[in-house]
Amino acid sequence: MNKLDGLIEVLRLRDIRVFKKDAEEKSFVKYDELDEAYSEEEDKKSRFLGYCPSCTCCRCLAQRYLVAILSCVGFLISFGIRCNMGVAIVMMTKNNTYDDDDKPTPAPILVKDGNSTYYNRTVPTLPHLPQFLWTPETIGIVDSSFFWGYIVTQIPGGYLASRVPANRIFGLAIGISSFLNILLPGAAQVHYGLVMAVRILQGLVEGVTYPACHGIWRHWAPPLERSRLATISFCGSYAGAVLGMPLSGILTKTLGWQSGFYVFGIIGMIWCIFWMIFSFEKPSTNPHITQEERIFIETSIAESGCLVDRDMKTPWFKFITSMPVYAIIVANFCRSWTFYLLIISQPMYFSEVFHFNVSKSGVLSALPHLVMAIIVPIGGFMADKLRQRLLTTTTVRKIFNCGGFGLEACFLLGVAITRNTTTAIVCLTLAVGSSGFAISGFNVNHLDIAPRFASILMGLSNGIGTLSGMLCPVVTELLTKKGTADEWQTVFIIASVVHFLGIIFYGIFASGEKQPWAEPPEEDRWRPEDTLKPEGSGKLFSYGAFHGLDSQADDKMNGGVISNGHVGNSSTGNGEYGGFDKSEEYYNNGYGGDYGKRMSFDAPLYSTKEELVQVQSKDSYLNDKREL
Repeated sequence: MNKLDGLIEVLRLRDIRVFKKDAEEKSFVKYDELDEAYSEEEDKKSRFLGYCPSCTCCRCLAQRYLVAILSCVGFLISFGIRCNMGVAIVMMTKNNTYDDDDKPTPAPILVKDGNSTYYNRTVPTLPHLPQFLWTPETIGIVDSSFFWGYIVTQIPGGYLASRVPANRIFGLAIGISSFLNILLPGAAQVHYGLVMAVRILQGLVEGVTYPACHGIWRHWAPPLERSRLATISFCGSYAGAVLGMPLSGILTKTLGWQSGFYVFGIIGMIWCIFWMIFSFEKPSTNPHITQEERIFIETSIAESGCLVDRDMKTPWFKFITSMPVYAIIVANFCRSWTFYLLIISQPMYFSEVFHFNVSKSGVLSALPHLVMAIIVPIGGFMADKLRQRLLTTTTVRKIFNCGGFGLEACFLLGVAITRNTTTAIVCLTLAVGSSGFAISGFNVNHLDIAPRFASILMGLSNGIGTLSGMLCPVVTELLTKKGTADEWQTVFIIASVVHFLGIIFYGIFASGEKQPWAEPPEEDRWRPEDTLKPEGSGKLFSYGAFHGLDSQADDKMNGGVISNGHVGNSSTGNGEYGGFDKSEEYYNNGYGGDYGKRMSFDAPLYSTKEELVQVQSKDSYLNDKREL
């Protein structure tokens, strides 16, 4: 019994990391299924949008793309909600006469002029009195109050998304914002201060949406599909800007200024219900996902679902000393500068320089963002294809970000120089459209350099970007006091220079490689031998369970191996250790002590070999050779 006691003592001394919660063990995939599921042909098919290898009759929608589409709709609703106030506030505070289309047909009035009598249909049209007597300063405060809350929750939202299920945060944020949107008409009837309070609350909850989205893709996006999945989500933001403004205008004109708030609020709450039903934190918790897709995602990410550490330490100091992180922050600042410049100042620019009311032409005002909504997912698809076949992630990120910024900067110079309305509209549209390629650069880069902390980094960079959006209108207002063409030329030249500076900084310091400080602790790292563990059995006698024993433990083991559920000698394989042949009942009855009770003997011994489960990439974090 001495040698058996020695074995038990060895196991007691060693803190075996493989004893996890039973619920967590279910997330490990089985190695024999990898061999069956991933031939080269099926691996290619599994990357096709929505193709399930097990489905022979049709191409089903893969769960990761369902998440992308639902999140895209969520962003569309979120940005549509932001457009409601800007459109409705014009009708709420406007003092004007009837528009030509709305002017009622006057009733004929009998007029006597001397001896003649005739009907006069020329009746003076009474003006609409404003429902709310808000000053321009009040209107500006109400409009900007959303961003007061929005900027506050960027970093806290990213941190929260790294600790609790990010999909729940994303859904609740848009659901709560939709509910608050329904309250805005009633708040306006009370006092504009209450409207500001509701808008601040909307900003607070919506500030977590972008960081939470990155928290979702941390678990759902295979490395070679990150660009396309993330850009499918983000294009909803630009589609929301395209659809939100004209739809809010139609609702306001036909059903009253309150209708836009109610319609978008109700749609958002309905979407929230669907999101909560069909979205899951990670593949291992999704009951609808196919085994093939789950295996593909988990092995591509090389981080099984059970290895999510809720108590992981956030390396804040590493963030502020990492140049790739600063590259993303600078790029976000530059992109936000032009984005908010066009969102806020585009109508004023065309009015003062060309005396052209672009806001009356729904197509022209929405055209730049419509082009961007189309370019963003196309750029994501192109970026992933280049990463799969030709270039490293670092090179692809720099090409798309610097190329998009470069084209946008050049077209902004065209806007600054031209004095022709058509040329200005074309240059502006091409500038915004070109920036869509940059989304496949800096806006996905967080997932490359630090997948575990992507939500926090997104909150950090998007918070700085929001500061840019608050600073840009102030600078524009200071430079365009007279509203001359030369003043606006200076505004767009500054925007172009900001982008050129962003190109230089990002081109020098950006990286697509996972940073050393983003690696999980050694005991939490995914290893190929983890896939040997069949569901429902113990991991003690899986391959590699004794990896890492010290020399003293190795001496006590004396070449012992596991064979058919017994501790055996390597030379005999007969299920003996030190002359003892103990059956499974011996340990189940508790004779093996505490550790004996925890041992499981139902796991078969698989022959193992190192095998790639996806196309080999040039990136080091996808070619991490682990010693079996």
